[in-house]
Amino acid sequence: MPLAFGVLIGFSLGLTGGGGSILAMPLLVYGLGLPPHQAVGISLGAVGVTAAIGVFQRLRKREVEIRIGLIFAAAGMLGAPVGTRLGQDIPAPVLLVLFALLMVLVAARMWFKASKNPEETRVVRAGGETRPTAKGPACRHDPGGTLKMTARCTAIMTMVGFITGILSGLFGVGGGFVIVPALIFFTAITIHQAVATSLMVIVLISFSGAASFFLSGRDLHLDIASLFVLGGISGMGAGTLLSQKISGPLLQKLFAFSILLLAVFMLAKDLL
Repeated sequence: MPLAFGVLIGFSLGLTGGGGSILAMPLLVYGLGLPPHQAVGISLGAVGVTAAIGVFQRLRKREVEIRIGLIFAAAGMLGAPVGTRLGQDIPAPVLLVLFALLMVLVAARMWFKASKNPEETRVVRAGGETRPTAKGPACRHDPGGTLKMTARCTAIMTMVGFITGILSGLFGVGGGFVIVPALIFFTAITIHQAVATSLMVIVLISFSGAASFFLSGRDLHLDIASLFVLGGISGMGAGTLLSQKISGPLLQKLFAFSILLLAVFMLAKDLL
């Protein structure tokens, strides 16, 4: 089962460019019966390793905006241990309910974007289409095509990165559902670059959170984690290939509906 669930997570990561990591914790808790706090640590490690495979592929294609990614990730790596520490003080049932509510918000946002702005739905995909830049983005390119790291750009990337890190450490998610929209809104990079850069950020933030989890003395269940990672690596390539063949709006709505169903299941199980 850990291997099969890992394949599903890797497939989702390749398909969505980061959003699939939100499925990891529910699968570990309800599918494998792990305590929520242990599931967070395994999820962080598995998502980080799986996303790293995607990063290597995109680095070779020069799709990763490294400077923005490093700033975003550095702030996130500071926030991840904060989230991990907060999670240790929250009772397991409360943590699961909070996570389910986060899933509802993510699903609602995905569905809304797919319905209102279908041309922008590839922000959850690994596809490489561009869209018009946001009006007045904080991070812009100079005439030579180099991204200018202004004080405003750096401050915004740092703030959003730190918040993403807290969410990652608290819930064991990669944070792609926050990272990609933030990069699209605040920078002038293409959607393809945003997805590639988000995977790099996910790797660094996830490893930071997993390290914090491990150093806190909690058991990572390496036997389960290794199978989860192996499955994730296997599924990543297939998801990336399929992402280029499925309609963006349809993919986003299907994924949003799946997340919503899982969130409803979690809320019903923990509240009723």
